[in-house]
Amino acid sequence: MPQQLPGFYYDAQKNRYFPIKGPIPGSSRASSSSTAQELAPKATRVVLCIRDLRPRGGSKKPCIGEATNLCRRTGVRASNLLQVRELYGNIIPSIKGKCNFKEEFQKIQISQPVVWKFSETDKIADGALEQMHVDVQTPEGQIETDVLLTGGLNGSLSFVEVGKVKPDFDFGVKCMPDRVWPSNKNDRADCGTIPGPICRPARASLSVSSNVSCIKLFEKQPSAIEDGSSIRDALISTLGSETSPGSLCIVKLVEPLDLNSIVPGISQRIHEVASFNCTIWTADCSFNGSRAAIGTNLGAALVDLETGVASWVFRGKSDVFAQQFVESGNALLCGLRNGVIVTVDVREKQEGNSVRLISHRIQCSPSSKTVGSSTQKFFKVLGNIDSSCTIKMPSSISCLVSLQYDDHYFLASSMDGSVKLYDHRLIRRGAVQSYEGHVNSHTRLQLAVDASEKFFMSGGEDCNLRLWSIKSGELLFENKFSNTVPSAVCWRRAERLVGVQDERQSYKEYPYQQGHGLEAWLGSREGLFYMNWS
Repeated sequence: MPQQLPGFYYDAQKNRYFPIKGPIPGSSRASSSSTAQELAPKATRVVLCIRDLRPRGGSKKPCIGEATNLCRRTGVRASNLLQVRELYGNIIPSIKGKCNFKEEFQKIQISQPVVWKFSETDKIADGALEQMHVDVQTPEGQIETDVLLTGGLNGSLSFVEVGKVKPDFDFGVKCMPDRVWPSNKNDRADCGTIPGPICRPARASLSVSSNVSCIKLFEKQPSAIEDGSSIRDALISTLGSETSPGSLCIVKLVEPLDLNSIVPGISQRIHEVASFNCTIWTADCSFNGSRAAIGTNLGAALVDLETGVASWVFRGKSDVFAQQFVESGNALLCGLRNGVIVTVDVREKQEGNSVRLISHRIQCSPSSKTVGSSTQKFFKVLGNIDSSCTIKMPSSISCLVSLQYDDHYFLASSMDGSVKLYDHRLIRRGAVQSYEGHVNSHTRLQLAVDASEKFFMSGGEDCNLRLWSIKSGELLFENKFSNTVPSAVCWRRAERLVGVQDERQSYKEYPYQQGHGLEAWLGSREGLFYMNWS
């Protein structure tokens, strides 16, 4: 007699096994199917309890211990849960349909952050910030540590040491942490280890000509990585003002940082690539690090980082507020003030002006919202674009983020609070996912996607920070712990696996099971905030 396999039944006539997907029509239920049906309601209760553990709005952070006692609360024995997983795999049936047990548990963890505010950090990171793992020179020798590169709307640019070599810095400001979420100071349970102080070395700051509008990091090619550090350089753009032009600069990070040096560390590393008599709202760097793109009030241009020569690839009367290279480097997403997103083909080399750019008339959303209004407005742009594949959002574009693991997808936010996920292959069908709850009316707020590309976060004009699931669109966390808008956000960069050529395999999987490895930094006018998950 054929051996019984959990989750399968044997058909003697066809002499093969078939997966059990419910009662077999015209026959009695097999024993394994019967067991699965009996356990399904219990598994459902487990999933519902998991969802109930997720905090809503301003509710108190639930105890992690509750999640570990799920079996006790639901009356489901661990052996039964294992049996359900044997029968159903990772897909667990619930009242709302089938769901992924692992994904649901990860959502619980991401919805329970602990947030710390650091003293003496006001006005240094409200423009932009990026976290990096670099080599630092200390009296004991060279060591690897984590550093933040922060830019303020007051024109400040600073290195902040946030790793584990803080005692070696003799000159600088020591910034102490204070827990701001969960807000109950008496509740110390499940808040993990208190982070140590961070250090602002005295010689690691300078003032640039105008507001820092963008910071982006260059990464080494996978074949060039010989140590744990994947960062090569940092790209800095300044907004420009009436008295100074907008500029594009590079901060060299290949050589070890000496943050204790008598010579100002950052001024020796910063190099101005080019300056422009226009407002530079945003910038991005190509994957190979040979060129950068800038978004200005005149359009978009590519800049050769060796020569500083700029070539315009897109011209229009609407400012380019947001930019993002598609991972292949062949296309550039441009988000405009009037709410339109265009994809520019940047493979064709331009001659430095817009004479040869192709002219297009693009329809933008009607300004009148009167019912029955048929007024259509068009605007003229120059560039190598497909005008039929443009996207129109309700308000000015605030941020664009292209996903790295699958560059067909990108996130876009606009200044009416809309946040949407788009697929390049399905542009004409509209967004494939929408995210509710974001609050914005006129501010350029960053979106930050974690390294696993499962979650993203953004600050709102109501001073709340929000976290969403990219796949499901669920709002997982929404709370206020700052009195000013957290406009700059970034996740801790995942570690590269040395010698791995495939980009999809080059990052270590975040160990959600243990709850370690997830970290994020937020910048507001009020100061620097650190998020971790205990």
